[in-house]
Amino acid sequence: MSKKRNRYTPEFKAKVAVAALKSEQTISELSAHFGVHPTMINNWKRALLEGAADIFDQGQKSRKHTETQIDDLFRQIGQLKVENDFLSKKLSF
Repeated sequence: MSKKRNRYTPEFKAKVAVAALKSEQTISELSAHFGVHPTMINNWKRALLEGAADIFDQGQKSRKHTETQIDDLFRQIGQLKVENDFLSKKLSF
């Protein structure tokens, strides 16, 4: 007989981890309230603390990605314009 593992959504994990960070209740109280093992709560709390810096870094990464994408698009436009001019000159003869 196999055990059925619970799958928790990222939203639920974040909610429990934030509640653990607030320290308004002990880990055992949170465990009883949410029905989750205390070790899982500590793991989610640690993951939240380790990944918190990435949240603020995402804005800069997306901005850099957008700028490089814009540069690539302008490069493609320039290349297509040159090709178009070349072909229009060849067709005019």
